[in-house]
Amino acid sequence: MFCSRCNTAAEARTTTLNEELGQVEYIFSDKTGTLTQNIMSFNKCSINGQTYGEVMDPVEKQPKRLDFTPFNPLADSDFCFYDEKLLESVKMGDSRTHEFFRLLSLCHTVMSEEKSEGELVYKAQSPDEGALVTAARNFGFVFRSRTPGTITTTEMGRTVTYSLLAILDFNNIRKRMSVIVRNPEGRIRLYCKGADTVLLERLHPCNQELMSITSDHLNEYGADGLRTLALAYRELSEDEWETWSESHRCADKATDCREDRLAAAYDKIEQDMMLLGATAIEDKLQEGVPETIALLSLANIKIWVLTGDKQETAVNIGYSCKMLTDEMTEVFIISGHTVQSVRQELRRARENMIALSRAKGGGKDEGIGGWAEACFMGNGLKDGQEGDGTTAGGSKQLHCSSFPSSPSNDMDNISGEFALIISGHSLAHALEADMEAEFVSVACACKAVICCRVTPLQKAQVVELIKKHKKAVTLAIGDGANDVSMIKSAHIGVGISGQEGIQAVLASDYSFAQFRFLQRLLLVHGRWSYLRMCRFLCYFFYKNFAFTMVHFWFGFFCGFSAQTVYDQYFITLYNIVYTSLPVLAMGVFDQDVPDHRSLEYPKLYEPGQLNLLFNKKEFFICIAQGIYTSVVLFFVPYAVLSFATQSNGVPLANYQTFAVTTATALVIVVSVQIALDTGFWTIFNHMFVWGSVSSYFTIMFALHSQTLFRIFPNQFRFIGSAQNTLLQPVVWLTIALATAICVVPVLAFRFLKLDLKPQLSDTVRYTQLVRQKRRKPAGRCIGAAWRGTGSVSEGRLGARGGSRRSGYAFSHQEGFGELITSGKNMRLSSLALANFASKHSSSWIETLRKKKNTHTPPSTSGECSPAPSNMSGMGPALSNSSSVLGGSQETPIEEETDTAVVLSSSSHPAALEQAEPRASAQVAPADGSTSAAASTESPGGWTLSLETVQEALFGRRGCASASYSQGPPSDARETPHTD
Repeated sequence: MFCSRCNTAAEARTTTLNEELGQVEYIFSDKTGTLTQNIMSFNKCSINGQTYGEVMDPVEKQPKRLDFTPFNPLADSDFCFYDEKLLESVKMGDSRTHEFFRLLSLCHTVMSEEKSEGELVYKAQSPDEGALVTAARNFGFVFRSRTPGTITTTEMGRTVTYSLLAILDFNNIRKRMSVIVRNPEGRIRLYCKGADTVLLERLHPCNQELMSITSDHLNEYGADGLRTLALAYRELSEDEWETWSESHRCADKATDCREDRLAAAYDKIEQDMMLLGATAIEDKLQEGVPETIALLSLANIKIWVLTGDKQETAVNIGYSCKMLTDEMTEVFIISGHTVQSVRQELRRARENMIALSRAKGGGKDEGIGGWAEACFMGNGLKDGQEGDGTTAGGSKQLHCSSFPSSPSNDMDNISGEFALIISGHSLAHALEADMEAEFVSVACACKAVICCRVTPLQKAQVVELIKKHKKAVTLAIGDGANDVSMIKSAHIGVGISGQEGIQAVLASDYSFAQFRFLQRLLLVHGRWSYLRMCRFLCYFFYKNFAFTMVHFWFGFFCGFSAQTVYDQYFITLYNIVYTSLPVLAMGVFDQDVPDHRSLEYPKLYEPGQLNLLFNKKEFFICIAQGIYTSVVLFFVPYAVLSFATQSNGVPLANYQTFAVTTATALVIVVSVQIALDTGFWTIFNHMFVWGSVSSYFTIMFALHSQTLFRIFPNQFRFIGSAQNTLLQPVVWLTIALATAICVVPVLAFRFLKLDLKPQLSDTVRYTQLVRQKRRKPAGRCIGAAWRGTGSVSEGRLGARGGSRRSGYAFSHQEGFGELITSGKNMRLSSLALANFASKHSSSWIETLRKKKNTHTPPSTSGECSPAPSNMSGMGPALSNSSSVLGGSQETPIEEETDTAVVLSSSSHPAALEQAEPRASAQVAPADGSTSAAASTESPGGWTLSLETVQEALFGRRGCASASYSQGPPSDARETPHTD
């Protein structure tokens, strides 16, 4: 569990929870930084029906990485791409390929800093955008700089400055963003990128054939777990631009329903676009995440992902790490905004689970199954879903809700693989007191649960909910400060010591560097710890009852006069010397099966979840065995010594002989018992077990020696009693008889149990012995088998009725387009930028609650007509809108960028998180006035450099070729903004 790359070892920060590691039933995991590295890489793309990125070289197992330096001096040396066909297409001057990368270099909100000639540093609001702009940079379309009214790029070595007319900003309802630019020739063009589910509906009818091919490529990318975006453009005439800009200006200045008016204006111009292609970005998972999740699932551990990211991103990662699969029976989405809608969706999901389970179990109650299928509308990935969680047919809903609720035991007997995805606003209603039981019953019947857009408080509430209703051992794992509440709420907290600092580590019980170490922590060390603790407790109760109950039987013969049957020093040393070290060695070193067998057979973990190794039954068995042993140890020596005599005829029936015989038999019996209980012998076990027996005889002979009598005559009066007793053959026969009567029934019971009803661990041990005798190599670990099936098989998307799953995921936020066109980010520090994003990133929630944005689908009939050509001439630039250009377009780039304040950038890994920043500074007034503190002319103004901000925020300096930050690294990295 040592990460050589990070040079970080696993650390146990507590020693009181080891046994609970073997009883975990629910794992609550963060996503970003825990399951993923949060490092986006441009993986594949589709341009004009041709897919790039698939490199199949039968000669070379490892594809050769492209070298962009000879072709492009401004290329990023860290960029990795392997398909040479795409680079050749760019070099040959393919117009579609050039337009594809031109879109990527223009349609974004990235800021650029050029420290020296050719040394560019991109500061992107999201890592997705950073990956796309970096890809365009390496293929010859380099984004150099921007002002509120211009974008400067280097296209194939030629510097080109575009006039930025408008930015149609991204939000979670639109799922797309667009820019309108005018090139140096005067042509106006709209570039758009976004989710294929919304962008393909806005294409010109002549794109049908290309759309079909690109959709197939998007299917393949989504099946591979990649994050996809579709790209399109539209030529605009001067008249179209003038007309739309006027309507946009009116919508922007509206005092009521401004968001809805802007959305309608955006939707009006984003029509009849021409498809360019699609991109596929890989959000790299941590090493071994799919294998770990698969292994833990086989161990009957349910994994819930609680993330602050949006639904598309969370679902995409769910498919990537194999939590969600296309072979699942159904995936339910709960996204209602009211208590009634959330309750209806939960009930529909429950009824559909029961109906599908009954149908799968033998076709029982087909009418109920058909009814549930009919009334289940919009609750799965294969069907559409309304924003408020309600369906159009109110009467059908009433009929469905009037169906009697299924009993809870039906949910316990669910068969089939289901998954549940619930958003933060729906979770807020589901966690209410009158609905939490219903939510728990549905969620716990699912194999996987993903809660997206949740706050740190909601993470903790979900953990507490499971602890309250399921009485199960929970484990929470995270890497950031926003996971601390969840980590503290769970029974066991695990911190990932990665890129988010050490807040989670400091609040955790265990810490390591990679999520994959969780399988070894639970399936190996956790299971061993539970096994050792159970065996320790069972043996501890057994040996002490065997020791104590002999006094009870002796009380009937001494009139309960408080006289002890053992020597006083034996009573003192029994638990300290004679029996302490063997049980300690068993509690530290014992194993039932080796570690690789524990990983090969995950079902070995289930006894801990069911608490089979130590419960009331096992406790009373230990007590009964201890009482039985005490009866044998007292009455067998009593019966034998009552009539036994020495060789000289002297009777052996005396107190000291009886005490020595009983004590010796007790030590031998409990030592043999722990030898039988020990499953894994080490040198320490041998030393402690046989050393304890030897120490008993050594101490006993010393206590009855003449030496101690001479020194302490009043304390050690029984000189030679031990020697005289143990020299008698009848005494050893008595000890052997008592030992046999105590041990033989235990051996017989275990042999019968092993033969008639063996446990899985017994079978695994037997298999291992057989393999060792035959000298065959050990079987492969199941992790290797899972790694071998890591690639996605063909046709997997058709598992749920041929439904198509979009791979769209884009961790962008609303408000940055408005910020750029207003020019405020050219005057404010990165701290003020963070505050602006924090204030404006929640506006989409208000829009969503008012109504869902609607659009008019493009006509599918008619002949294909070419896009309208642009009118010559330059139109006047708008200056009075916060979303459209707010300054003169003729301002020289150098003049504005010289006075610009550099946005904060850091090489610290936390800057790679797709977080929502917290408010930490005040935004400058909208009228452009600046305070003395923010003025660049004052001595105390915002004259911060990149290194200064890094040193102030992180205490160290650093530099990165590309960083993706939207403000200072926040503790609440995935905390969504709620009302």
